[in-house]
Amino acid sequence: MDVFLMVRRKKTTVFLDAKETTTVLELKKMIEGITKKSPHDQQLYNKDDTVMEEDKSLADYGLTSAMAKAQQPAEVGLAFRNDEGGAGWEELEKTPYSTPPELPDVMKPGQDSAAQEQTVA
Repeated sequence: MDVFLMVRRKKTTVFLDAKETTTVLELKKMIEGITKKSPHDQQLYNKDDTVMEEDKSLADYGLTSAMAKAQQPAEVGLAFRNDEGGAGWEELEKTPYSTPPELPDVMKPGQDSAAQEQTVA
């Protein structure tokens, strides 16, 4: 079954679909095709910000077709190895989505029915 994923790093979001049996290493290879960063230079994080091990499958991390649907993909964090050549990794950063502005009063639910009652009376 297909698992739909949203791979997030800073302001970038990549949408991928894979199988429940796909390993984390295979997922990193898919990401390599987009980011041009080798799997060795990638670190993936599960929803609770735990590092995902390359030999485990997506199902091992609870990423199943029942949980990660096309309309509501599961989120996976992505960090790259530091460029300084050290063994360190950049800090996991997922820029929050902007929040939409508040609805004007005329568009809020329940407002128009009250207004209609006043005009009828």
